[in-house]
Amino acid sequence: MEFVTKVVECVNTFLWDYALLILLLGAGIIYSFSLKFIQIRKFGAGMKALFGNFSLHGGKGENGLSSFQALTTAIAAQVGTGNIAGAATAIASGGPGSIFWMWVSAFFGMATIYAEAVMAQHTRKLENGHYVGGPVYYIKYVFKGRFGKFLAGFFSVAIILALGFMGNMVQSNSIGAAFNNAFHVPKLAVGICVAVIAGIIFIGGIKRIASFTEKIVPIMALLYIIGCLVILVMHLPGVGTAFKDIFVGAFAPKAIAGGALGVTVQKAMRFGVARGLFSNEAGMGSTPHAHATAEVKDPCDQGIIAMMGVFIDTFIILTLTALVILSTGVLGNGQTGSELAQSAFNVGFGNFGNIFIALCMLFFAFTTIVGWYYFGEVNVRHLFGNGAVKVYAVIVVICVIIGSTLKVDLVWDMADMFNGLMVLPNLIALLGCLAIVRKLTKKSENSKEK
Repeated sequence: MEFVTKVVECVNTFLWDYALLILLLGAGIIYSFSLKFIQIRKFGAGMKALFGNFSLHGGKGENGLSSFQALTTAIAAQVGTGNIAGAATAIASGGPGSIFWMWVSAFFGMATIYAEAVMAQHTRKLENGHYVGGPVYYIKYVFKGRFGKFLAGFFSVAIILALGFMGNMVQSNSIGAAFNNAFHVPKLAVGICVAVIAGIIFIGGIKRIASFTEKIVPIMALLYIIGCLVILVMHLPGVGTAFKDIFVGAFAPKAIAGGALGVTVQKAMRFGVARGLFSNEAGMGSTPHAHATAEVKDPCDQGIIAMMGVFIDTFIILTLTALVILSTGVLGNGQTGSELAQSAFNVGFGNFGNIFIALCMLFFAFTTIVGWYYFGEVNVRHLFGNGAVKVYAVIVVICVIIGSTLKVDLVWDMADMFNGLMVLPNLIALLGCLAIVRKLTKKSENSKEK
């Protein structure tokens, strides 16, 4: 087991400290320039589409989801425990300046996720009366023959292991730990309850998943945003200082707490970019499965609304977490991850902070379980056919129960590793799709100008 741990650590160091930072950020920069910074040009249209499509009662499509349902299914996966623990880890390890580099990665990531959604729409298929799509479809579209089949198969295996199994174990563990700390409920009991509810949703297929996410995601986001804003109002003088620390820490970390924390510019950049990309999932190949299901007239329309998912995840929810941590003055107390975030909310809410974080962890982690299950299901169907879906669902439910009780350091590290591995074929395909995305975007914009 020690050998496996060392191998996983070495692979993760190479992927997340070097290769993926360059590839993910590089892909975002290439698409940003190639599409003339579409994340700026179409931001207003994205916000208008987001609120124009807002609904708690689904869409009218027979074969797919409404654009809003597709977005909430994607956000269900994007907004997870990483928005609480991820921001805290980045700040504790990379200092306040890491948040600036999170913003940079998210800005360029908006162009990457636009491309993912456009290609998912462009290459999707109608199967069993429902639209399905994702990286496996556009990988084989852009790369014909054995190479395309190999890349698609590699991606499918990686995402099933990373998200469907190991990732969901970690998510259920977060819920179990949070409820055990706040209410002293046995972790196993929490895991069983979560697994039963999740199983019921899984059985209902994509329509039930979408019906669940379109109602829960807005409530989840609103609850957390209000909680953060209340604390920020209570610590208003610290908010200005927090912003100052973020910008100063991005370029001169030793001028603030960096000296005590041992933070350098490279360290701030490394943790900010890595945690930002991991949180919003831009370029990772997960969210295209949701965006492929949307019934829209133009693939680019869903690409534009997909960018709003990254904006909500990083620029709103993750940023609010960071501001709460920095404005309450808990940084440097020796804690990291969710413990650091919990300390910040305890400063604001007293003993209710534990309960608030437990409820948020429940919403965040559970919606991620539902979203990640669906992304894995698409790939299970692709590899093994419809008959394997029930077996897959049972395994995921078991993973949720087991995960709630385990110390999951190795499982989390392995999830990180397979997350990183699934990015590689997705990015290779995205770079191969550059001309196609550019052509579709130009065609869409020309048609709207007439």
